[in-house]
Amino acid sequence: MSEAYIYDACRTPRGKGRPDGSLHEVTSVALSARLLNAVKARNGLEGHAVEDVIWGNVTQVGEQGGCLARSAVLLSDLDESIPGLSINRFCASGMEAVNLAANQVKAGAGAAYIAGGVEMMGRVAMGSDGAAIAVDPALALKTYFVPQGISADIIATEYGFTREMADALAVESQRRAAEAWAENRFAKSIVPVLDQNGLTILDRDEYMRPGTTPEDLAKLKASFKDMGEVMPGFDKVAMLKYPHLDHVEHIHHAGNSSGIVDGAAAVLIGSKAFGEAHGLKPRARIRATAKIGTDPTIMLTGPVPVTEKILRDSGMAISDIDLFEVNEAFAAVVLRFMQAFDVSPDKVNVNGGAMAMGHPLGATGAIIIGTLLDELERRDLSTGLATLCIASGMGAATIIERV
Repeated sequence: MSEAYIYDACRTPRGKGRPDGSLHEVTSVALSARLLNAVKARNGLEGHAVEDVIWGNVTQVGEQGGCLARSAVLLSDLDESIPGLSINRFCASGMEAVNLAANQVKAGAGAAYIAGGVEMMGRVAMGSDGAAIAVDPALALKTYFVPQGISADIIATEYGFTREMADALAVESQRRAAEAWAENRFAKSIVPVLDQNGLTILDRDEYMRPGTTPEDLAKLKASFKDMGEVMPGFDKVAMLKYPHLDHVEHIHHAGNSSGIVDGAAAVLIGSKAFGEAHGLKPRARIRATAKIGTDPTIMLTGPVPVTEKILRDSGMAISDIDLFEVNEAFAAVVLRFMQAFDVSPDKVNVNGGAMAMGHPLGATGAIIIGTLLDELERRDLSTGLATLCIASGMGAATIIERV
């Protein structure tokens, strides 16, 4: 089996996912095509150079429906001979696209792929595609379904995380993100979004609130308290599943949860022969990939068992990892990861994360792989692990190693 290498990773800035966001007038297919064109141009590729485009996208309805990957290829400067595959593994869709591409290359099923994803959360509302696990009574009852915010609060309750701990992590995420932007740490990856006249629409993440303080966050109302305690009363569902809990501590709010944003990301994956044929130098190899299913009620604990799995499968230890990217879906997810592995906060999300910059669902998995690679290069370190929690109880992870 051959190796799969990362040759390039890029992303758009993340725009606020609402009508006043800078990217609100940009369609999902247009933003996707822009990233595909950027990969082609940045690497001097011919339009037929890759085998396929694997594109993550979560809410596949409206403008994001109908195999968005194929639509993006047709709108881009890539050849129509490249087919396009849209995939959905919820929040890990962008990572799963990269992992699928890497494993295809390793197996010899194509020399190169563009993989990544997009989510225009201000244009296509999260959840507007429906979900059997939420609306089918038989499945909802069997799985003790609760919304993700309740799941995050269950994690906090189960593992002893206070609101003060969650808020401190959120403030630090904002500080790190602001510092990273001030020091141009994302410059290698950012592809500015331009209008049809070539004028810049957005060239930096606009969701950030760099002046956020613990006092600011203390004023915010817990977002999931009412749905948990009053109607529809999801706390009771949680306590039926976990009878050792006598209550659910509601600690999450808009400030210590991931932001609703628009954005896209792409990664160029290829074999050694592909790079040699196109005069490209590999930046890293994808050493290992993993995915796992977990308890669907507490739902968001996947980063812990999938990290255990990927390390076990690759014969590695947690001490072999220099830097970690753990998606900041909710503060408790990251706190649990650091608690489980006794990992120093100085190695986790060193340039901030989704609490500060936002979480465009279908793109985030590819974003954090690119961010991880950029930072490994900046610090001259070797090995990084990226992981995400996933709706309905799953986890995904990727280990990359510089070459």
